[in-house]
Amino acid sequence: MKKHTKPRNPTAQKANPKGEVRIIAGRWRGRKLPVLNAPGLRPTGDRIKETLFNWLMPYIADADCLDGFAGSGSLGFEALSRHAKSVTFLELDKAVASQLSKNLQMLNCDKTQAVMFNQSSLEFLKRPQNRPHFDVVFLDPPFHFGLAEQAAQLLTENNWLRPNALIYVETEREKQPKVPENWVLLKEKTSGQVSYRLYQA
Repeated sequence: MKKHTKPRNPTAQKANPKGEVRIIAGRWRGRKLPVLNAPGLRPTGDRIKETLFNWLMPYIADADCLDGFAGSGSLGFEALSRHAKSVTFLELDKAVASQLSKNLQMLNCDKTQAVMFNQSSLEFLKRPQNRPHFDVVFLDPPFHFGLAEQAAQLLTENNWLRPNALIYVETEREKQPKVPENWVLLKEKTSGQVSYRLYQA
């Protein structure tokens, strides 16, 4: 006789509301950090991240970095693990920003190492600067809104970039971002549906 079972409860099959990102090298190598599953949140995959930080290896130690459109914070945390001097995280979503702040506390980062702004990256970058701030910038925004291009222009127009600053830009595969004329393309790769590039200002 066939055993009677209850119909499967669809709510019981829901994914955990949190995922995680893994730090792949440096002082926190192997550390896994929780990250919210929010709409549009797309943490940079380990293979891409490993390639990027191989590109940045000679430059990341003691660099002041900006993680624009931070999301999971995967790139900023990796930079800190590899001895960046500081990382500024920008994240608009309140819940995602709160999780970023909790992860910074878990890593015992003080405000000289890392600071979190729950704010639009574009609004933050609209403020003109008397002196440049950043040696390395990560731009990995939600796709299909032209946000990387807008942020790139604001970085240049408002004097955020130090001489020879490096800027990482991640976009949808079919996109060739329009960047300031004084940016030089150093590296370029495609992985799946993602294109990623490293520029120098």
